Amino acid sequence: MEEFDHLKIQLKDITEATDNFSESKRIGKGGFGVVYNGELSLPKGRTTVAFKRLDRRLGQGNIEFWKEIITLSKYRHENLVPLMHFCIEGDERILVYEYASRGSLDRYLNQISVTWSQRLKICIGAARALNFLHDPMETQQRVLHRDIKSSNILLDEKWTAKVSDFGLSKLGPANQPQTYLFSNAVGTPGYCDPLYLETGFLSKESDVYSFGVVLFEVMCGKLCYEYSNDKITILVPKWKKCYEEKRLDEIIFHGLKEEMGSSSLESFSSVAYKCLEKASEKRPMMAEIVKELEFALKQQEVFEDLGKKLDFEEMIRIAHLAVAPLSYKSQSQLYTLFLKGFLVGDGKTWISINNSGEVIEMICSKTCISEHQLQPYSTKDSRFLNVLLCTINNNFKVNVSTQFLLPDITYSVNLVFKHFGIDNGTYVPFKYKLHEERDYRNSCLAHVRDDGWLMMELYQFRSNCKEHNVRIEFVRPFRIASSFFMYILEGIEFHPVKHAT
Repeated sequence: MEEFDHLKIQLKDITEATDNFSESKRIGKGGFGVVYNGELSLPKGRTTVAFKRLDRRLGQGNIEFWKEIITLSKYRHENLVPLMHFCIEGDERILVYEYASRGSLDRYLNQISVTWSQRLKICIGAARALNFLHDPMETQQRVLHRDIKSSNILLDEKWTAKVSDFGLSKLGPANQPQTYLFSNAVGTPGYCDPLYLETGFLSKESDVYSFGVVLFEVMCGKLCYEYSNDKITILVPKWKKCYEEKRLDEIIFHGLKEEMGSSSLESFSSVAYKCLEKASEKRPMMAEIVKELEFALKQQEVFEDLGKKLDFEEMIRIAHLAVAPLSYKSQSQLYTLFLKGFLVGDGKTWISINNSGEVIEMICSKTCISEHQLQPYSTKDSRFLNVLLCTINNNFKVNVSTQFLLPDITYSVNLVFKHFGIDNGTYVPFKYKLHEERDYRNSCLAHVRDDGWLMMELYQFRSNCKEHNVRIEFVRPFRIASSFFMYILEGIEFHPVKHAT
């Protein structure tokens, strides 16, 4: 092992730095032994480092000691804890690492101060480290960690994740799409891949399973096991069942619920669950996990930026007006309800918001369109219980009042309708004008919305308050003998205008 001689340091330097392994310098203990901190004189100056002292009584020895040195000296990544030195003198075996000042992730699982965004970034860092180990560059061997858990993910001053503890790791060939190694199953209860425990076959997917458990811990704010009456209960089966039964709300850490974006949570929980699939071939690769977690973070950042613009007090006020009572426990859930939309008041107004948090208001045709020849009509794909049916020969007037528009936003006024019976495409032979105007305008084309209804823009205006009144007159452009040209009028929608950037 002469190739590692440059990393050796003397025991006396370590005993001086740790005050002869004083309890005051002790910062943790794991399967390898006790960990201390202290200062060493390095080329960069006095530097705080971590010393991990082998305790053979805990079951590890020279094999694990050298495995750690070999792995961390050859594999360098910003999300792997850097090995700086080691010491071999007499029976002493000590590893020296860069000091992760915040300790291990398991200490922060139930800390409200660690935000959802921070947790996502920590998970992304750890995932990148595992992806690097599983699919190394060039000719380096693949590393299977075998003991991924939250206590083996360290955090530095900037909350950067550092995967640590490679004493149980295994090496495999890098030029194969899959690596299967047969070994005696080792690892920590709750985190260990059940398939590995059953068969003894170790693969990249074994680490993926363990990482999935960590993801659930981060989301649930607790370790994956509980002790009670000297018995250990593994929580992973319960967590999986809650996901499958769409009962995540029962297990999510209460300190996170208010700040989680629903889309971010959906992406995160989905990939976490996939990691725990019984069949290893159904589990995602670490590269895919990295992408999914990065996407979840992006969704969360969008939600947080939007949250700064949203008036949640006003949203709660509107929610109280819903025809069907709304159930929500967080701002995120309330936001999701507004994205979907709901009826308010007497059931004749539909309220929703767009992805920018701007209010969209639609008023039912039966409320705002007057013409005795129009027929009430019911259709299951409408937001409203009853709408109106008209022929091309019907003239009608619109008198519509809004209640919820936002100020300083340009809105378009739109007629929402669809053909009845014969599909006449997007051509609309209407003429219309504002009540105060003299000349009629010809409408030409409508566009098909995602919900299947047609929408024809009539006007645009700059909103300066919640309440606006608009009166519009529609007339036939020419008389058509046939009455088969019929339309279902759903209502008038006020929609924020998207401006090109």
